[in-house]
Order: sequence, then C-alpha cells, then structure tokens
Amino acid sequence: MIRISLSIGLGKFCNCFRGIVAIGLVLTSCASSKKVKEKANLAVPDENLVLKKESNNQVNSNGWNYVLDDHGYINRFTKDMTVSISGSIDSLILHDTLDLTNLMEETENERPKSPVALKILENYINSENKEPNGHCLSVSKNRFEQAYKEIHGHSIYQDLPKYMGTATYTPKQVYNLLYVSASDTKKGWKSLPEAYRGKGNAGAVAYAGMGTLVDTKGVWSGELQPGALMQVWRFQKDYEKVVKGVDVKKLDPYGHSFIFIGYVRNDKNEIEGLKIADQGFQSYRPLIPRDYEVWWGVNLSI
Repeated sequence: MIRISLSIGLGKFCNCFRGIVAIGLVLTSCASSKKVKEKANLAVPDENLVLKKESNNQVNSNGWNYVLDDHGYINRFTKDMTVSISGSIDSLILHDTLDLTNLMEETENERPKSPVALKILENYINSENKEPNGHCLSVSKNRFEQAYKEIHGHSIYQDLPKYMGTATYTPKQVYNLLYVSASDTKKGWKSLPEAYRGKGNAGAVAYAGMGTLVDTKGVWSGELQPGALMQVWRFQKDYEKVVKGVDVKKLDPYGHSFIFIGYVRNDKNEIEGLKIADQGFQSYRPLIPRDYEVWWGVNLSI
C-alpha cells in the first residue's frame, strides 16, 4: 500500500505563471516550476489562442499550445487509485488501486445527468494513461471536447450560441477567452460578461448555456456531479484581480483546471475531499478545502 500525506507542502508543487508576459493575456492554470521563456504570437487572440514558447512546445490536436508543465517529480502512479479516509482531514490517503466502476451507484445527487459528463468519466476510466502530463488547461479541455464530439458528432464550437459574440470577438473567441481566463486591463477582456470572467472552463461552458455554475459553497456542500469541469484559485485576491482585469506583469496567479470525479466522504457521510482528474499535478490524491480559496465548477447539461 502506498500512502501519500496531504501535508506535502505546496512549495513542492508547480508555481503558476511566473513571469508570463503574453501581450495582455494570462492563462490562469498550473504551469511548470521550471522557468520558461515564452511569448504570444498575437496581440488580439485568434480563435485558437495559440501561444508559442522557445522550447519544449506541446501542441495539441485542437490547435492549443500551453506552457508545458513538468510534473514528473510527483507523477506517482500510472494506474487507477482508490480513495479512502483515515481519521482527520489531513490524513486522506490513496491506495494503489482505483475502482471507479461503482461511481454510478453513488447517491442520486452525485450521479452525472449529462451524456457528455458520463462520456468524460467513461473515457477517463478506460484510459491507459490517466496522468498525461502537459498543461492542466489542455488536458481538461481535450477531455471535455473529445467527449462532446463523441456524443454529439461534431465540435462544441458548432453549437456555441450567437449571443456569445461581441463586436470584437466571435462566439468561439469569447468561449476560448473565458475558458483560459485571459485577463488584461484593456476593454476586450472587460467587454466579456463579468459574471463569467475568472471562472475558466466553468464560466465558458455556463455562458454557452451548457451547464450550471457551482460556487465554493456549493462545491463543498455536495452540489457537484461527476464529470463537472472545474477552475480553482489558490488565493481569492488573485481571482478578484483576474475578474476585474489585471496587468499580467503585476500578477503571479496560482490556478488549476481539472475534471471532478467524485466526493470523498467519511463514516458520517460528510464531505472531506474531491477526487479529480488532471494531468497528474494533483490527481494522485484528493483535494481538500484549504487547497484553494476559490472553487468554481459547472454541472454539464448537454
């Protein structure tokens, strides 16, 4: 049995977006602890928001290119894991086997009601590589969009409502800007609806009318459904700055993007943690409330 303590310091994890200058854009999600020189190839983002680095590029089939995360030092397992509770909130542990097949037998409120959410879970359960490394935004976005295409037979971009478009951006651009929380101090970012800014994947999908937002209180009171997309922030002040619009040079945010798998409960059925699927940064153990100050999720309805 392999045990991993949740007391591992955050300092051992990746720092997010240190020194990122993306010509007014900041990708609000986990990035490598290694310092990487990078630049954006656009002053105004196109529909794919492609970012370029000088080295170690990771290009995905959907045209996105993010800062490469190097999480090899915490990439503990390549196989499934099961979560169990051992005493206090600081002692959530993981065993070296994971049985997600009983997920649909959990309480009615926790069962995914969306075909796309079910497909996300099915693909994750059947995946031979549940920790693919790379950038958290890229991994979560690919998992969501792949499942959407498998269920609906075409890209999610074909179904984005026209109302998402603005005088400056197409619906696809707005969706992508919200998805990556591309904050800046100019009117482009501030022209997007404030209610969905800074919420990452959850905000983009909810604005498209494809799901219902769940805030921090809802997340920890059991409102999330498996397969929900999530964006979290280490600090409330960073989230507030991103929503308002912030100069990238003056912000060092710590955010993360992932898929919610299920709740971890104790013998009293109280929620103590979240099982998640990401690129391997934190999916090796359950997340607990104090990991982040801001939690946003979206229960899919598609």
